[in-house]
Amino acid sequence: MQLIRGLQRFQNQAGCVATIGNFDGLHLGHQQLVDRMLSASKQHGLPSTLISFNPLPHEFFAQSNAPARINGFRDRYQSAAALGIERYLLLNFDQAMADLSPQTFIETVFINTLGVKHLVVGDDFRFGHRRKGDVTHLQQAGEKHGFTVEQVATVTQGTVRISSSEIRAHLANGRLDEAAAMLGRPYTISGRIIHGEKVGRQLGFATANVALGKHRPPTRGVFAVQAVHKETGKQYRAVANLGERPTIGGRKLLLEVHCLDENPDLYGQHLQVEFMHYLRGERKFDSLDDLKQAIAADADAARQKLG
Repeated sequence: MQLIRGLQRFQNQAGCVATIGNFDGLHLGHQQLVDRMLSASKQHGLPSTLISFNPLPHEFFAQSNAPARINGFRDRYQSAAALGIERYLLLNFDQAMADLSPQTFIETVFINTLGVKHLVVGDDFRFGHRRKGDVTHLQQAGEKHGFTVEQVATVTQGTVRISSSEIRAHLANGRLDEAAAMLGRPYTISGRIIHGEKVGRQLGFATANVALGKHRPPTRGVFAVQAVHKETGKQYRAVANLGERPTIGGRKLLLEVHCLDENPDLYGQHLQVEFMHYLRGERKFDSLDDLKQAIAADADAARQKLG
């Protein structure tokens, strides 16, 4: 999948079929949009293009008060590539873009740059200055400029609308099964393994430290996980801690993964961590001995959960 950062780097060829949105988590509702886009892409014989933003619009406006992203960009990109999308256009959302009127946004992005022939949007899609643009604006522009618009209905589970905010709430409360049901897959964080402070090794539980970069996931605690080596595909049963390690005075958010059956050397390599079971919240223990006993109990609990 081709990644294009910014409109100025997009080279229009013979038009495209596109969908647009935040796509945080690429959950089942998002996948419905992508499925419709891919079908239309085949029908029109044009490349499929997913359009998203960085930062996400609500992050730009809320700044430090914005909710945590479900996935960092690496995981968002890999999830999109796995769906068979051909191009991922990442637009810089700044004040200039926020000030664009709906009509100017349509002309600048969809017509003059992408040459969109068919556009797939969700039933709650809004765009342009103060979110004044909606599907009616798109349909009117399509009639004028020669592109079609397809609106996809909200996807629900029972009476609950599948949404990124609902998934964040599930993750924040340790409800991994509910989050996975809406995502269509286990919740996953992937990253390169980096050197840590070796505290786990001193306690007898060596860990692989997954680099999070700027990503601040919406969940915290201790989990039974399935770790997958991205280069070889080898899988490891593991227990993971996602938090700041209050017992040793930590202040930096870390994802530490302890493999249960072996101690592989993973430094510098990429690991995909699939969160399978929530075990407990992160706690501050009175001593390192208490912490060591808790980690041993967590490892035993993870073994039982993972089978």
